[in-house]
Order: sequence, then structure tokens, then C-alpha cells
Amino acid sequence: MEDYSAGQPGTDTAKERIPQLITHMESVIRGKRLQIEMVITCLLAKGHVLMEDNPGTGKTVLARTLAHSVSGHGEDGNIIFKRIQFTPDLLPMDLIGSHLFDERNTDFVFKKGPLFCNVLLADEINRASPKVQSALLECMAEGQITVGDTTTKLEDLFFTIATQNPVEMEGTYPLPAAQLDRFFMKIYFGYVDAATEVDIYRNYDRIQDNLEHLKQVLNPQDVLDLRREAESVFVHDEIIQAVSNIVRGTREHQEITLGASTRAGIAFLRCLRAFALVKGRSFVIEDDVQAIARAVLDHRLIYRNREAKLKAFDQILHKEMDRLSKLKLY
Repeated sequence: MEDYSAGQPGTDTAKERIPQLITHMESVIRGKRLQIEMVITCLLAKGHVLMEDNPGTGKTVLARTLAHSVSGHGEDGNIIFKRIQFTPDLLPMDLIGSHLFDERNTDFVFKKGPLFCNVLLADEINRASPKVQSALLECMAEGQITVGDTTTKLEDLFFTIATQNPVEMEGTYPLPAAQLDRFFMKIYFGYVDAATEVDIYRNYDRIQDNLEHLKQVLNPQDVLDLRREAESVFVHDEIIQAVSNIVRGTREHQEITLGASTRAGIAFLRCLRAFALVKGRSFVIEDDVQAIARAVLDHRLIYRNREAKLKAFDQILHKEMDRLSKLKLY
């Protein structure tokens, strides 16, 4: 497998390595390019991503693949990627850390938990109790962790990739609405098509070998640089108006009991800028709105019933896309 030697003098810029990162991840994750692009989008938008689907569809593997492709070593020499397997008996202190008695100094010292990292994989997050899930709220929303009277800032690069099983499955707890709102996107992974699945069966040994020998494509500083670049991506005023119309439309639709907030609209714009950068552009186009709108907003909405969930959001989105198509912005 090719070694991209991220961050070395004389190599290409971080922006030019985004396609390399996608190709690198596709050596392990087959047939899921859009999902890969969306996860990278959340990373560059300074958000977090939630992936939901049945067990065995590749959610955890995608998270591990991205984490190892952008991970490096911190000042203390530890890998900045941490994984937490959420289970019903997990406690908040298992995430945050706890005070332990140091017999040599006859004092309590704080031992940091796995939340003190750069890239966190929260695997099967909805198998833990809501009390444990809420331990993630402060670090996802504010980039800090408070223990007692002490508040510790997390690294500038802190990215949570959470996976969950469908809430209808036995032994799951629905995520609180406040925590769902902290995820910039919720991605439904789905099964691959028949041809891709046959290809996976034929080459699963090589795919597993690729996973075990992943190389670093971007280092943490590259990611921070790309985040700053994403903030400068141009968004036409009419697309900003479209975001506002879609967000306000979710509050006014009769079949939606809880619509999207202003914070959701800001997350939408940040994701649009990052998605355009992932696509190699310095400006947002109408197709970007169509591509990511549901992933950014749908999990923040509460519908009257299942039938409304299938139709209401599409009605709002299609109306706005029709308006944009008549303007011919580009």
C-alpha cells in the first residue's frame, strides 16, 4: 500500500491530499464513497458524525479507517485515536476518568479517561444508558471536560465518530435530543450493492490486510489547516437563503412537530463549505445542498408519524431545490 508521507517537506498540500485520503479509505471500505465523503466533511466542518445501521455493515471499520488515516502521535507519545465500546454497565467515569490515590505522594491524582484524545470512536453508543451518553455532551459541544471544580480544554482537534444500532433493536437506548443536535450529520450506512458484496467476498483477506497496514495521509495539523480553508469557501447569498428557507420550512410543516434550530442551520452551512472542499471546489453549488441536507437535518426533527418522516422533509427540500434551479447561480 502506498505511503503518502503526510506533512513532509516537498509533498503536495493538504487540500490536494483529500482525494488521496478518500482513495486510501476505499481500499478498506468498498462501495461507500458518499458516506466516506460525508464523514470527512464532518471532520473538516468541526463537527461530529453519527452512523446508524444494522450490525455488520462496516460502520466501525470506516471509523477506524479514518482515525488511523489522520492520526499521529501526541506530545506524550500516545496514539491520539481512542475507542470506547459502549455497554449497559459502562459508567461516566469510564469515559471521563477518575481520581486515584497515589500512595507515594499521599494524595489523589486524576487519571484521564479515553475522552482525552483527538479522534474518538464511540462504538454502539446507544447500548449505554442516557447518563453515560450525556458524559459526551460537554466535550462535543464545548471542547472541554469538567471534573469537580477543574475544567480541562481538549485538543483543538477533537472529533467524535459514533456508531449506533437501530433504536428498534433490543438493548438500545435512544440518544437524548440535546446530544443528537451535537452531531452535524447522521449517516445511514446501508448494505453494498450485489456486485460490490461479491468483490468483498473475493478479496476480504486483502481488505483486512489493508486495514491492518493503514498509512497516515493527513496529520492533525493538516486537518486544522483544512478546517480553516473550509471556512473561506464561498457561499452564494441565494444558497444561504435556501438554507434558511429549508430550516424554517421544517418548523412550519404540519407533519413536523419539532423543526430545526438556528444552530442546525449554522451546522448546515459549515457542512456545505466543508463538503465543497472535499469535492475539490472553493465554492458551494446547488447540488451540495441536495446531497447533504437530509444527513444534516433529519435527525434533529421530530415527525408526527412514520409516514410523515418519509415525505415531509422531501417536500420541503424539493420546493427549495426547484427555486434554486430556476436562478441558475453558476
